Formats: sequence, structure tokens, C-alpha cells
Amino acid sequence: MASAAPELQTPTPIETLARLVAEDLAAVDSIIHERLQSPVGIIPQLASHLVDAGGKRIRPMITLGAARLLGGGGAGAHNLAAAVEFIHSATLLHDDVVDDSGLRRGKAAANRLWGNPASVLVGDFLFARSFNLMVETGDLMVLDILARAASTIAEGEVMQLAAVNDADAALERYLKIIDAKTAALFAAAARAGACVAGKRGAEADALETYGRNLGLAFQLVDDALDYDGRAAAMGKDVGDDFREGKVTMPVVLARDSGDMEERDFWRRVMRGDQREGDFARAQTIMKKRDAISRTIEAARGYAERASAALLSLPKNAYRDALGDLPAFVVSRTH
Repeated sequence: MASAAPELQTPTPIETLARLVAEDLAAVDSIIHERLQSPVGIIPQLASHLVDAGGKRIRPMITLGAARLLGGGGAGAHNLAAAVEFIHSATLLHDDVVDDSGLRRGKAAANRLWGNPASVLVGDFLFARSFNLMVETGDLMVLDILARAASTIAEGEVMQLAAVNDADAALERYLKIIDAKTAALFAAAARAGACVAGKRGAEADALETYGRNLGLAFQLVDDALDYDGRAAAMGKDVGDDFREGKVTMPVVLARDSGDMEERDFWRRVMRGDQREGDFARAQTIMKKRDAISRTIEAARGYAERASAALLSLPKNAYRDALGDLPAFVVSRTH
């Protein structure tokens, strides 16, 4: 009896987008590795440790997909996509120092291997490389888009640092922080792709809206997973946000819908007075108050707005792949 043919697995939206921009992405990776080089040996060693650790390149793929959607592409798009990835990588190096993270993409964080000073300085090197790439496009508008994004990300990180241990932080403040520290780069990546394709009006606005809402959904899912126990499967330390006193949406929702005893608990632990068993209790309260599912529902709303923003753009394979991506981001919780 002949054996049954193996089932063909449907590619995920990320895989579909990666296939569509495969040649572009290969060019971007070549640029990234070329620009990582330095006669100072620790720079390529440390940077490659992060860059080659298995990141999906979602942000540069958004730049490439946006450009191709609107009929653009080529060397300018490649440089901008590489610049976007350098900005993202630089912020990750800096974040891991600020947060004293132990894991990044399933590997020891660079600061644990090379120390905090080296991680910060190599992050600075990557920021500088990103601006080299932007300037080489010769386009002041895309330089402005990505430069603004870089400064906004820094502002968001400082806002988050200032909000650490603020047990009474409002949801509005949290949303402002993630809009700056995460969504801004998604928005800039998408808008830059439109601009390099020569589209700087309504099409660029639509793609910026898409990127911003996708970024918000992405961060909400990350923050939910920090308490859900599946962060480890994504190469991250479970409970990092809790231990660092970050008041994320799951905390705000659980705190504001809880009884007096639970609110007192959140105030104590978010202010840094954490004891053995507190994280498990936090997870129990989250489940009791549906904080995780409500956070995911909020992420789903942003994802729907992201996909809807593309409907005014030309329908093609790139639009379809980009349009399917937000729902997939939310599905990481399943």
C-alpha cells in the first residue's frame, strides 16, 4: 500500500511576505552584514550575535513589501530596509541594558556576554550606520521619517523608564509609551517604503496608519505573553515586565477591575516589593480578571484597523500578505 502523501502546510503571512520579497531581503541581509564590519573586532562580534540570532526581519520586510506594493523597490528600498533593521537592533541592545535582560531571541543577551558599556556603544554604532544608509538614498523626506522615528523611540524608552514602579499609571500613559517605543518604527518602516516608491500622499498616509496599528497590536501581544507563560517559547524571559515593575495593559486591566486587596497587591509589587510566589499570584489574578484575554482583544482591534488601512491601496500579492500579517501577529497567543 502506498504511503499517504505528506500534508502541505499553509505558509504563515510572515513566510508568504518573506517569499515575495526574498530577493530584496537577501540584498538587505548583504547590506546589513557589510555595514556591520569594523576594524574594532568587538563591534561585528557583538552586533552579529544579535542580528544573526533568528529575528524574523518583520520591520524591514514591511518596508520592502510597502515599496513593492506601490510599484517601487531596488537599491533605495534595500538601504532603507537595512536602516530600519539597524535602528531596531540598536534599540534592542539598549533595551537589554536598561532592563538587565538575560535572554534575547533565545540566546544570552549581548550585555550578559560583553557587558553593558560595550552593548550601549555598539548600539550607538548601529544607529550611526542606519543614518549612513539613509543619507545614501539622497532623499531628505525618508531621512526625516526615520530620524523622527529614532528620536520618538528614544523618547518612548525614557517615558517607560520614568513610569517604572508607578503602580497607579493610567492606561492612557501606557498606550502613549508603546506608541512611541514600538509603533513608531513600524509606522516609519511602512511610510518609508511608500516614499521610496515615489508615493508621498494618501498612499504613504495609509501605510503609516497600517504600520502604527500593527506595531500597537504587536506590543500588546508581547505584553500579554509576558504573563501568559508562552514568552519562553519566543526566546524571552517569562515575567520580565513584572520583575521590572512595568505597568503594562494586563496589569492596568487587572488592577482597575480588582478588589481592594488585589489593588494593594499590584501597588506593592509594581513598586518593587516583590516576594516569592508573587508572580504566580499575579498570573492567577490576571486569569480571574480576564486581563490577558482583554489585552488580546484590544490587540485584535488594532490589527483590524491595520488591515483596513490597506484597502484603499492597489490590490496585489504584497497588499494581501501585508493585510494578513496583523491577524497573524495576534494569533501568536493561540
